[in-house]
Amino acid sequence: MAIDCIIIEDEPLAQERIRGYLQKLPFMDLLAVFENGLDAVAFLQQRQPELIFLDIRLGDFSGIHLLESMRLESQVIISTAYHEYALKGYELKVTDYLLKPYTFPRFLQAIDRVRELRIRSAPLPEKRSVFIKTEYRLEKLLLDELLYIEGMRDYRRVHAVSKQIMTLQTFGELEQLIPPGIACRVHKSYMVAIDKIDAIERDLLRIGGKEIPVSETYRAQLMRLLMG
Repeated sequence: MAIDCIIIEDEPLAQERIRGYLQKLPFMDLLAVFENGLDAVAFLQQRQPELIFLDIRLGDFSGIHLLESMRLESQVIISTAYHEYALKGYELKVTDYLLKPYTFPRFLQAIDRVRELRIRSAPLPEKRSVFIKTEYRLEKLLLDELLYIEGMRDYRRVHAVSKQIMTLQTFGELEQLIPPGIACRVHKSYMVAIDKIDAIERDLLRIGGKEIPVSETYRAQLMRLLMG
């Protein structure tokens, strides 16, 4: 996926240097170039790109003023001839600090940091299934089909919409396997899918036509999950 960016820089030669470097990187998408901070602010109030190349000295409204005055979701790479602002830049959580004149390899290093932070901050894909150990194989369980899990001495019987699975895995192991919020213990012998509960009355809950006991030990946890 492309990284969209803008340049905020009042020196034409510096603008051209960044443009030229960006043209070598097909995954970079340059949206706009601004020669002063105030014009950039007007743009950023409407749209925030993933990345901003920001000079420090921009006349009356500096790059530092911009960082301090706006709530930015964009990553920022400072591009400047002045090293004395480096500490301030990192206090303001910039991604990198390029000291002019910088080479293309140094520029590329800064872009790699942007890409690395993008990967780190990306949400994890939602887990849709797990594999349950049976005696002879691993059996796939679709989480949106899970109804409840019943303890039967040494075994646990997993009741799902389309099948049942017998496993020697303990409730503790199953709790670690199934993501929080999908299912919870309600009794020493039962674990239930939260979104499949039809009703709760006193010390019983109902899933489909099955009544399942709720023990005092697990009641408070269950109610917290149900009430959000």
